[in-house]
Amino acid sequence: MESLIRFGYIGLFIGCFLASTIIPFSSDILLTGVLLMGANPYIALIVATSGNWLGGMTTYGLGYLGKWQWIEKWFKVKPETLEKQKEKVDKYGNLLAFFTWLPFVGDILALALGFYKISPKLSALFMFIGRFMRFSIWTLLYINFGENFLNFISR
Repeated sequence: MESLIRFGYIGLFIGCFLASTIIPFSSDILLTGVLLMGANPYIALIVATSGNWLGGMTTYGLGYLGKWQWIEKWFKVKPETLEKQKEKVDKYGNLLAFFTWLPFVGDILALALGFYKISPKLSALFMFIGRFMRFSIWTLLYINFGENFLNFISR
């Protein structure tokens, strides 16, 4: 069983990494599965947060590599539109990084933060905090409800 859990941690890391890139699926379900297998909740929390955060930073990095000319040429987005978007991203700055854990919009936020070159260090910090808080709540629910965890979340 111990080796199964070890592979569960590896799968959790890879799955949470991929879920935080452009592949849409729930890392919460992966975390739940590993916890229900009997994994240590604190190790699972660290593994899930690390994988998800690194996936988010990968998306940030892909955005950072992007060029305005590419967006204008391939997606036919006008420079004025990009300027307006940049103003909004600059206005909220790193606070947006805190919300990159949100389904659907989180990946877009991470990509935009990178594309508009918002502070990599602060983006990384706020992205980590947001994701850690998300998985902490999920893990605490599991710790507090134990066997009744699935009943609690399915209500």
